[in-house]
Amino acid sequence: MSNLSRPRVIAIANQKGGVGKTTTAINLGAALAARGRRVCVIDLDPQGNASTGVGIEREDRRVTSYDVLLEGAAIGDAALPLGTPNLTLVPATTDLSSADVQMMSSGRRTQHLRAALLRSAPDADVVLIDCPPSLSLLTVNALVAADSVLVPLQSEFFALEGLSQLLLTVREVRQTANPGLRLEGIVLTMFDGRNRLCQQVEEDARSNLGELVFETRIPRNVRLSEAPSHAKSVLDYDPDSKGAIAYRALAGELLRRLARDTKEEVDG
Repeated sequence: MSNLSRPRVIAIANQKGGVGKTTTAINLGAALAARGRRVCVIDLDPQGNASTGVGIEREDRRVTSYDVLLEGAAIGDAALPLGTPNLTLVPATTDLSSADVQMMSSGRRTQHLRAALLRSAPDADVVLIDCPPSLSLLTVNALVAADSVLVPLQSEFFALEGLSQLLLTVREVRQTANPGLRLEGIVLTMFDGRNRLCQQVEEDARSNLGELVFETRIPRNVRLSEAPSHAKSVLDYDPDSKGAIAYRALAGELLRRLARDTKEEVDG
């Protein structure tokens, strides 16, 4: 997907659950939209938490990411507008839980999402893919379709150990199916600067990964946890909260990285 007229596709992935993937997909998407970027979030998790978190009722999920992957549905037909201008979401249902098995019988089982994006790219500048908490075929489809991977990393013990498995998968996908895939960066989530363990995880991450670690850290924040129950992003729910401020900062940092990368592509 080197064609610059196409949207930038970013997979938000980590095989560990509860690290802030869905929270990041929703709130980073809202923060990018607030900066005037057209954003499409693809819910690729059978739990459908991103869909629920923005208030899409199950009966309104008529065309879903399952239909896009396996039924040839156009992404534009599946993407639903949200309350935030410039932001749409392709919803998921539990039907997606059978997609792995169905794609296994396909000769191009890792290429379904990539083919869908090439067939019917959404009207967006950025596509964010909310991956399931596993290195399943759904996640591999996201990595094959993506330009880059953004990894939420919870500030906890063994965080970097779990990251290594994902990085091995990224390397394998790069070698076999998507040579252009790059690591967009690591974002520290659920961060508490008063906690010595959080500080140690940050020190280890920056020591091992350097500039790949975003400067912005997403704090533990009650408003971030409350926002999905009100079917809103934290930027709409409480725009002055620490969580909203952090995601606006992350969006700015990401856009600077994307601008730099685009310049490098053009110069190259």
